[in-house]
Amino acid sequence: MTVDLSVLTGPPATPTAPFLVRQADSVADLAAYRSLRRQAFVVEQGLFDGTDLDEVDDDPRTVVLVATAPDGTVLGGVRVAPRTEPDSGWWAGSRLVVARGSRRGTVGPALVRAACAFVETAGVLRFDAVVQARHAEMFASIGWITTERTAVNGTPHVVMRWPIGAVQRLVDSTKAVLAAALAPFADARMGLGGSGFRGDDGAPVPGSDLVAACDAIVPSMVERDPEWAGWCAALVNVNDLSAMGAAPVGLLDAVGAPTASHLARVVRGLARASQVWGVPVLGGHTQVGVPAALSVTALGRTPSPVPAGGGRVGDHLRLTVDLGGGWRPGYTGTQWDSTSTRSSDELRAMGSFVARAAPHAAKDVSMAGLAGTAGMLAEASGTGVELDVTAIPRPDGVDTGRWLTCFPGFAMITADRPGHTVPDAGPATTAVCGRLTSTPGVTLRWPDGVTTTAVESAVTGLGRA
Repeated sequence: MTVDLSVLTGPPATPTAPFLVRQADSVADLAAYRSLRRQAFVVEQGLFDGTDLDEVDDDPRTVVLVATAPDGTVLGGVRVAPRTEPDSGWWAGSRLVVARGSRRGTVGPALVRAACAFVETAGVLRFDAVVQARHAEMFASIGWITTERTAVNGTPHVVMRWPIGAVQRLVDSTKAVLAAALAPFADARMGLGGSGFRGDDGAPVPGSDLVAACDAIVPSMVERDPEWAGWCAALVNVNDLSAMGAAPVGLLDAVGAPTASHLARVVRGLARASQVWGVPVLGGHTQVGVPAALSVTALGRTPSPVPAGGGRVGDHLRLTVDLGGGWRPGYTGTQWDSTSTRSSDELRAMGSFVARAAPHAAKDVSMAGLAGTAGMLAEASGTGVELDVTAIPRPDGVDTGRWLTCFPGFAMITADRPGHTVPDAGPATTAVCGRLTSTPGVTLRWPDGVTTTAVESAVTGLGRA
C-alpha cells in the first residue's frame, strides 16, 4: 500500500537556477561587472595598465549582459556594441569576464550564447570578438569560427566570428522550394516565362506586347488585415510589372472571404489601390463563406520587357527605394509601408523608373528581402552578387538586418554597366550598392573590407534565365 502525502507536504521543491543571464539594468550591475573586469584583466592577467575601460564603455549604444546569482550577485558579464557610426549591422562582443569562483562552470558559455541571441534579435548581420587563444576552444564548441590570429599587449588572441544565417534562413523558407515544385513546367514551351525570362517577376505574353504577373497574399494577412491585404495585392503586382518596364493596364482579382463584411474590407483596400495607381480592376472571381484568400493578376504593356536575368559580371547593382513611411503596424521588421501615403503622381513616377532607366536587368524586392532578391537576380543572370552594406540606402533608425530581409514597399534592384546614367526616381532614393560577380551566392562587404556570406549559392535553384 502506498500513500500520496503531497496534499500534506505540498508540491516537490523546484531546484533554484544557479544563475540568470539578463541585460544590466542598474548602476550597481555595471559597477559590479566593471569591478570583475578590473580584477581579471588588470590585477590578475596584467593585460591592461591601471584600467581596462575604453571608448566602448562610453558608447551609449553598448549593451552589457550579466549573469547573476539568485541573491543578485553578479557572477560575470559581457558587452556587445556596434563597430561603426552609424550602425551598419556589424557588432562586436568584448570584455567577457567570469568571477573567479564560477570560472569552471557554465557561466561563460551562457554569456556567449546570450550575446549571440541578443545581437541576432537586434538585426545584426556580422558579430565578431577578439578572444584570448586559451578560450578559443570554448567559443568553437558553441559554433564560433576563427578568422585570424592576433595579440593584445603580447598575449595571444584570435579573431572569431559568430555565423549569423538570417538571410540564408529567409531564402530557404521562401524561395528554395521553387525549383523542385515548379519542375513539371520547366520543359514546356514558354514554361516559366521562356528563354531569357525564366522565373521572372512577370511573363511576356507570346505574340503581343503584354506582360502578365500574378501574386497571392498570405492567407493569414488577408484574415487579420484585410484592407492592407487588398492594397498590397495591387502593390506587389504593379511592382512586378514595373520591374519589367511595363506600364500597368488592368487587374483581375480572385478573392474569398468567410463573411460579406470581411469581403467588403478586402475589396475596399483593393479598390483604393486601383484608384490611386489608376489601374482598373477588370474582373475576377468572388466567393463568400470560404477561408480568407486573395490573388491578383496584373496586365501591363511594354515593347521591350526588362529581364531579371540580363545582368553581366562586373555590372553595378543599384537599389531604388522609397524610404518614406514606416513599419506597418503589426508587421514591424517585416513590412515597410512607404506607398499608402503617396500620391498617384508619386507612385507612377517611381513605377516608371525601370522603363526610363532601361537597365540590363531588374527585379522588384519581394518577400526574400533585398539580399535574397539580389541573389535571385544574380542567379537568373548566371552570376553572384556582392552588396556593399554601407552603400545600401535605408531609413534612419532601421537596423541593417531587418532592412535587408523585409518587404520594403517600393524597391527596385537594377543591374547595368558601371557609370550608366539613370533618370530621376521621383520620391525614391537611388544608389549603387553592389556589383555582380563570377562567384555564385550573395556576399556582404563591410567597412573594413571584409566580406561575409549571406547566401551560400542559388536562391531558387531555377538557374540561369
